[in-house]
Order: sequence, then C-alpha cells, then structure tokens
Amino acid sequence: MNLQQPITYIKGVSLARAELLYKELGIKTCSDLLHFFPFRYIDKTQFYTINQLRQNSSEVQIIGKIINLKTVPQKRGSRLVATFIDKTGTIELVWFRGVKWLKESLKINEPYVVYGKLNFYAGTFSMPHPEMELLKEHKLKIQSAIQPVYSSTEKLTNKNITNRVIRGFIEDLLVKVKDTITENFPEYFLKNYNLLAKKEALLNVHFPKNQSLVAKAQYRLKFEELFFIQLQLLRKKQLQKIKIKGFVFENVGETFTNFYTNHLPFKLTNAQKRVLKEIRKDVASHAHMNRLLQGDVGSGKTIVALLTMLLAIDNNFQATLMAPTEILAIQHYNAITELLQNMDVSVEILTGSTKTKKRKEIHESLADGTLKILIGTHALLEDKIQYKNLGMAIIDEQHRFGVAQRAKMWRKNTIPPHILVMTATPIPRTLAMSLYGDLDISVIDELPPGRKEVKTVHRYDSNRLSIFKFLKEEIAKGRQVYIVYPLIEESEVMDYKDLMDGYASIEREFPKPTYQISIVHGKMKPADKEFEMNRFVKGETQIMVATTVIEVGVNVPNASVMVVESAERFGLSQLHQLRGRVGRGAKQSYCILLSSFKLSSEAKTRLKTMVETSDGFKIAEVDLKLRGPGNLMGTQQSGVLNLKIADLVKDSSILYQARNAAITLLQNDPDLSKPVHASILKTYHRIEKNSGFWSEIS
Repeated sequence: MNLQQPITYIKGVSLARAELLYKELGIKTCSDLLHFFPFRYIDKTQFYTINQLRQNSSEVQIIGKIINLKTVPQKRGSRLVATFIDKTGTIELVWFRGVKWLKESLKINEPYVVYGKLNFYAGTFSMPHPEMELLKEHKLKIQSAIQPVYSSTEKLTNKNITNRVIRGFIEDLLVKVKDTITENFPEYFLKNYNLLAKKEALLNVHFPKNQSLVAKAQYRLKFEELFFIQLQLLRKKQLQKIKIKGFVFENVGETFTNFYTNHLPFKLTNAQKRVLKEIRKDVASHAHMNRLLQGDVGSGKTIVALLTMLLAIDNNFQATLMAPTEILAIQHYNAITELLQNMDVSVEILTGSTKTKKRKEIHESLADGTLKILIGTHALLEDKIQYKNLGMAIIDEQHRFGVAQRAKMWRKNTIPPHILVMTATPIPRTLAMSLYGDLDISVIDELPPGRKEVKTVHRYDSNRLSIFKFLKEEIAKGRQVYIVYPLIEESEVMDYKDLMDGYASIEREFPKPTYQISIVHGKMKPADKEFEMNRFVKGETQIMVATTVIEVGVNVPNASVMVVESAERFGLSQLHQLRGRVGRGAKQSYCILLSSFKLSSEAKTRLKTMVETSDGFKIAEVDLKLRGPGNLMGTQQSGVLNLKIADLVKDSSILYQARNAAITLLQNDPDLSKPVHASILKTYHRIEKNSGFWSEIS
C-alpha cells in the first residue's frame, strides 16, 4: 500500500468521512493519518469490578454485559439507557446521540469491555457515551493497555468519528503498511543518537506496549521532525554561500570614514561595533549576506543600518531600507537625513502617499544612480521601482512582511543585493533557530550608555487619580506623557469609543490652556496623524493619547511616562514595544500598566513579567510559553512551523541535539552524496518538494 494514497483506501473511510477528516483535521493521505499523533495516553492496565467503583473514580474500565436496553423520551429526542452488569453489581450506560444506530448494533448478553467517565447521581453510577468493544475483538487487537487519545472536533464526534474510530483507522493502516515502513536514518545514526527504528517508533507512538516505549517513540519522531527542518535551513544557508555570489564591498571608503569620524553623534556600544564587524566580514567575502539583526527597542539598530548602507555607497552601490508602516518609514527618513545633513549623500522616501510628480523624480534618480538611499514602505516593491545598482537591502520589523514580499526585494537585481533584516521583537533562541536557521544572526545586546532602565509598575483602575497626580508632576518638570488605549481589530467601534471616552476624561483632568493634548488613532487621515505626531515631537503638546499606532515609529526623548490603559488586553511583545517608546533620554522614565481587577492567570503572568524584567529576550521566552510559536509569529508566518509532534517550548533540548546532528552530518558530507546517507537525502528531497515555502523564507 502506498502512503500517498487517499485515506479512502482504509477500511471504514467513506468519501464523506474522508472529506470531513480533511476539513476538520487536515488528514488527506494515508501518510497524513500515520503522522497524526496522539496528544495524550490513557493507561488501561487496570480493570475495575462494579463494587470497586468510588464517587471520585474519573475514567474506569470494566468487563461485563448488557442485559437490557431501553429508549427514554426527553424534551428533545430521546436517550438510550443500557443496564450493564458484572458479577459484583450493576451500572447504567447512557447515550444521548446516535440512539437509533446504537440500539441496532449493541448486543445483549455478550461480554463487552467498556471504558468511560463515571457519573454518580441518586445513589447510582452511570457512564455517558462509553467506549464499547466486544471482549473477543479487544483480545484480537494490536492495541495495548496504554491507549492513545487524538485531537478531535465537535463535528467529528457528531458524525460518530470518535477517538476509538480514528484509532481503528490507524490500526487498519498500520497492519497494512508496517512491513513497508522504510528507515530514513542510517544504522550508525540510530546508534549515535539513541533512536528507535522508524517502524518501532510509529507502532509505539500509536499502540505502545508500555510508558517507556511511548517516551522513546516520541523522542525519535520529535528528533526526526526537528532534524529535517534544521537540515533544510542549514543546507540552504550552505548552498547560498556556495551558489549565490554576493557583491564584494572591498572598500571602507571616504563616505563611511567621514561619517564615522566626524558626524557620528555618539560613541558606538561594543555590541554595535561587534555587529558592524560581522556585517563587514560578510560583505567583503564573495558570499551573499543574509543576516538577521536582533536588538531591543532603543539599542541603536538604525545607526548600524545607516553605516551598512554607507558601506554600499562607498563601493558604488545603492541601498534601500523598507519599513512596514508609513510612520516608521518617516521616522527612519527623518533620523537618517538628520544624521547625514552635513554630507553629500542623496536620500529619498517613497510611501503610498508620495505624490505622482515626486514619484517620477525618484524613479528617474534611482534608475540613473544619482539617488543613493531610498527609504519606504511596501511601495518599494512595486515593479516600477528599478535601481541602477542595488547592493544592500535592509528590511525593518521583518516579521511584518510576508515571505513573497521579501523574495520580491531579492529580484530587484540580477545578482541579489545583500540582505539585512532587523527586528526589535526579540526572538527566543529556539524559535530563531527554527524560523531563521538559514540566516546568520547578530544581536545588539546592550543599550547606549547613559540610558536608565524604565521603572514599570502595575496599577488597578481604582488608582487613576493618584496616577493623574503623578502625570501632572512629570509635566511640571517639562516632561511629556503617552496614554495608550488598546486596539483590537474585531471590535474597532468599541475601541474607538474607549479611546474617545478616555480622551474626554483626560481633557477634563488636564484642561486647556495649562495642558495641550494630541490624539492619534487608526481612523485619522495620514496627514492629520502626521500633524498631531509632529506637535508632540516638537513639544507643543504634553500628552499624546493614542491607540497602538505609536507602538513603533515615534522617537521623543523628552517623553518620560507611558500609561497603558487596559494593559491586560495587550500581548507581551506589544507591551514591551510600547515601553520602549519612553526611556530614550537620560532622565528616569516610567511605564504604568493600568488594568481592571478581573484578570486571567495568563494576563497576570504577562503583567508580572513586565514589572519584573526589561530584558526583551526573557520576555520573548515567556511569550513563547504562553502563546506558542504559531501565534508569536503572526498570520504572515503561519505554516512555517506546522509541527506534527515536536513542541519548540517543551522540546528545546531535542531541538539543540537535532541541530547539532545536522551540523555534524553536513560537515562530514556537505552534499549528502555518501551511499550511507542515501535515505536521508531521499527524505530531504521529499520534504523540500512538499514544502516549497522554505526556499524563500528569507
């Protein structure tokens, strides 16, 4: 039997059932079913007699027989009640669904094994919707006393595709294919990494003989899954360095040196110097640079980006910087033009709101090479944008761009430009290794000197008056304040109301002309937003009331307080980004997280984490544990880590082992051409073919 055949080849899987399994669980082929793994196990080593049952018994297994079946009418439909006995007593089995089918199929006075959760009411035990199996069939099956439990949905249960039915499908499949399961690791590999054989692992993950074999089977399958992800990423990185030749930036020329010596406004941190050295080493070699730069909010990534672009200019290339929002693109443009104000380097900005006449000028100067640095949003990806000689492309907050968009930037030249992707969202090491394992990773892990840590506190709504008093004290010292309201897309109307109600109460508390207030939200026109932002940046207003549009893109060193309203509605990374808007000057800054008293345990963990640490990587680790990798990366990255059995949080140690195994393999056999590795190469090609996504991940 071929594992690529549809599941209709399995006994009991009709076309209707196959369609439902595909819609609900994504199971289409026999291979999908074989790799649909249990999420927990039930230990069925113990059988109870009815007189041993106690009110606190949760799930029990009994051998006995049905002596009577009756249908009991109720308000809607009817229920089926069976009297079930063994030598020691009687209990009731009850069904509320599938009554007609069950009444016809259940056998009276035949020994059954029943398994289910006990109810106790009015002195009688009952078991609703038990698993039922004739004793003679139970004895014949390959299943063990430790039974798998598979993920399911309400629709599947309603169509009587229960856990037992799915288990039956998998059992039927395993009986047919177990002798054809091929091993994809060589013998020495199994020995070196203490792995079960593939066939044994699949048998014992679905029908384990004991708990020890469950653990060994899971370890083998998790290791394999993570190993092939790492192998693809590492091999892609290896091939890029060999096959994709990058532009060679031989010179550290006059533009770079002049800026570094005469116009750099502050001394670089050791972390910034280290990252620059890593970038210079990349671009001086013949290899194509593909580097991820991680740095916390305010760690100085922009200056590193600018120096990298100046390297390109000194070698007669153009450079571009792409940001996910117009606000952030404008901030980069303003910061870079200010830094280069005394230098002869042409810089332009291109966004969705750039006027047609200006666009034409940009297109022309870009094509003839007179424009050296272009900053912008998605507009940079338009087909009309043609560079004379693009040598360096920098993508900021890169997780906000889809894969296809990043690939489009690659194709702007016959030889792809060097790529530097930057993020202020710290990525936990396990996630970085799995999502960006084909990139070289640089980290700016220190803040510029003189920066003080932002003091973070959690307060409840009832403390609002004392908070307002504190804000007035800070404003009296000449400081500025942010007050941020949540924006949840599903409820924009409600959020807009929250914002406007909040704005009205702040206007009452901070009256004109003593206080001036800016307001910024997503429903405003770009020009109005820009006007309000600029008022705050220039210090004409002391308070900025906003939604999360200010999460990225506003740099006001004089702002010393960030108040986050309904902080429990924000994710950890969002809270961390918002806190990064203050603490940009030398004065002490504060972040006040305001919440209601009603907090979920997850919300409590988030707020406690924010108060206890300002380390972005620690915060990201907690976020990963709370939300999982899929949610952490957002919808644009969905499908990247569609893991069947491994878990990046719980299985980080297996991930490190799998990555090291992949590194060792490629060191010994870079092309996987040795006969002993034929099975690994075959699996590698099959996975690569089925997940073309990886080929353009960065």
